[in-house]
Amino acid sequence: MKHLSLILLLFVFAACKRSVKKENTVEQSRTTGDVKILVDESFSRVLADQIAVFNTDYPNAEFKVVEGNENKIVPTFLNDSIRVIILSRMLRPDEDKMYRNRSIVPRTSRFGIDGIALITNVADVDSNITVNEVIEILKGTSKSSKQLVFDNAYSSTLRYFKELAGITKLPEKGVYTLQNNNDVIKYVADKKDFIGVIGVNWLISNSKEMEESISKVKMMGVKNLAGKKGDDAFYKPIQQHLISGVYPFLRNIYIINAEGREGLGTGFANWLVSPRGQLIVLKSGLGPHKMMPREFNFKNTN
Repeated sequence: MKHLSLILLLFVFAACKRSVKKENTVEQSRTTGDVKILVDESFSRVLADQIAVFNTDYPNAEFKVVEGNENKIVPTFLNDSIRVIILSRMLRPDEDKMYRNRSIVPRTSRFGIDGIALITNVADVDSNITVNEVIEILKGTSKSSKQLVFDNAYSSTLRYFKELAGITKLPEKGVYTLQNNNDVIKYVADKKDFIGVIGVNWLISNSKEMEESISKVKMMGVKNLAGKKGDDAFYKPIQQHLISGVYPFLRNIYIINAEGREGLGTGFANWLVSPRGQLIVLKSGLGPHKMMPREFNFKNTN
């Protein structure tokens, strides 16, 4: 009897353990489970806002976000370590092929439009600049005293401007790099005659610790090259100028999903372009992938 009681006790214990383990296991679906996401640090703020709202709708969704500059996170994505990534560009043909060779087709969705802001110290008198002036500084041919400061040497922001100027190497003087976007804001807030280059979202949605530094900088107006949209005036990267496309320094924000299955990555990518996800993009001060129609409720007051 003692042996029988012991066997029954062990059986009940094992059954309970299996039951608890089963209860703690979250089903993998479009709205539940877990997913790892690589994100270009330029867009970490807007992604954090998106995840926070998504979790209010779907509390059983768990996200692990890995931030980094473009040069750091893209190799991780291509090495198949993490299969969802937020970038300012689409995959290049050779990068796309690496996944297709594994019988996985990466799915790319644009969910927002980012403006790259040029900021200067509030004490600086000149608050306007032309695209041509920026290109001259990048090429090292500028005769002005204006100098550019970027977040870091391997960022997507710097890549964007090097491609714009058609250069592969920075000049010895006039262009400098720091560590991140907040470093740029602090640097420009403390020094005159420097132009900081950062994602506009970092000025709109930042931490309270940065409020003092942000109050000491201002966004510059930018005039585009002749013959291009926005060549008629100096435009600041406010939301209406991002949406209309008159602000010169624009870039798309993409989510690229290579999970190869119907999981949380797919669900989140679809949610980003849904009306609710696009509303968060609007609230963040960026341009949405597409404008959602406004709905009005008319009541009969007769």
